[in-house]
Amino acid sequence: MNVWSIKSILSWADTYFSQRSVDSPRLTAEILLAQALGLRRLDLYLQHDRPLEKQELAAFKILIRRRIAREPVAYITGHKGFFKDQFRVAPGVLIPRPDTETLVETAVEILSEMEDCGRQARVIELGVGSGAVIISIANACKSHLYFGSELSSAALAVACANAKSFARTPVSLFRGDWLAAVAPQPLFDLIVSNPPYIPSADIEFLAPEVRDHEPRQALDGGVDGLDAVRVILAQAGDRLLSSGRLILEIGFDQKPLIKSLVQGFSWVTELDFIKDLAGHHRLAVFKK
Repeated sequence: MNVWSIKSILSWADTYFSQRSVDSPRLTAEILLAQALGLRRLDLYLQHDRPLEKQELAAFKILIRRRIAREPVAYITGHKGFFKDQFRVAPGVLIPRPDTETLVETAVEILSEMEDCGRQARVIELGVGSGAVIISIANACKSHLYFGSELSSAALAVACANAKSFARTPVSLFRGDWLAAVAPQPLFDLIVSNPPYIPSADIEFLAPEVRDHEPRQALDGGVDGLDAVRVILAQAGDRLLSSGRLILEIGFDQKPLIKSLVQGFSWVTELDFIKDLAGHHRLAVFKK
């Protein structure tokens, strides 16, 4: 009878995932085995010769089948690392991406300048998803007031759970469609959002992990990818304080479209673009 050890099952899973073109096969095998065994990844190597029991093998194989069906690892494990925390995620909630950390870093830089001047800012995120962005900003700059809106009830429930577990300063979350639920008066110093910005026709060409599992309403930006951006720009002008800023994550090739679009919004006095670590224009920063 074959006895599987942690070391041998990892080697087998690595090969199995590689043959099926699963991204990062070794890392995926380690994450899923650690999940099945209730261990840290480090423990897999500290206990590499440990034989696995029948029920442990069965639990691992269930996770393998889910990954082969292209379910994202984050949905299988129920969490995703972002900025400085491991946030809860679930089906129906957009998985936070490393590129979006640029949004957090830029917001923190702006808010830190306000702190140095002794100002307390009001900050709102539109479409919070898991809540990872607004919670990360709030944890980095604790002296400001934080809010977040989310249309999806499923995502809002996850964001509230994350806020309860990880927010080290209060974050007020509510259900709303962008800024529609907020009175049209100057209230905020900073508005941030990672809206859907993928053109509808491009959705079918996304990786199956994204196309078939993540919420379409968090991805699909309409014909040119800018439907949500137009709505947010139309709503933000009345709700930003003078010299307030709106920061939007955008597609790497959307800078020209944004520059053209913004000409129709007279409240915008300055427009800047910020690159991510890969050198792509990742953020558009609008100043009132």
